[in-house]
Amino acid sequence: MGTMNRRSAIALGVTAAAVTPLFALATPARAAKQYGPTEGKEVAPGIRVVEVGTGNSDIPAYKSISIIDIVFQPGAVFPETVMDNDMVCTIAAGEFTIKKADKEFKLKEGEMYTCAKGKTDGATNTSSVVGVHRIAILMPA
Repeated sequence: MGTMNRRSAIALGVTAAAVTPLFALATPARAAKQYGPTEGKEVAPGIRVVEVGTGNSDIPAYKSISIIDIVFQPGAVFPETVMDNDMVCTIAAGEFTIKKADKEFKLKEGEMYTCAKGKTDGATNTSSVVGVHRIAILMPA
């Protein structure tokens, strides 16, 4: 390694000092908020929907995106239902079996899947903890 002159040492020190707060302030992503037993609206036994927020979309096919959390008690089943919109679903807590017309699969916390408008989708919380689906509903333009 070559020698470091005073100017290089000062530049390295200033860079390190500037970058250090960025790492100190970074926090790991957290799982979904833990909801109380009466938060949101009950849509089926053991299943509640909590509205998180809505925002405009820059995707030309979609006017806005609504985010909801579907909170499942352990063992709760949401029957296969026809989807009204395209959606991107993330398992924020728990483990689920997802059933579609042509397939069935299992997902764990942090994994995601999609639902297409007009297709069927059902979910069962197969874990022993409260499960949460974080869903981005893509609202057409």
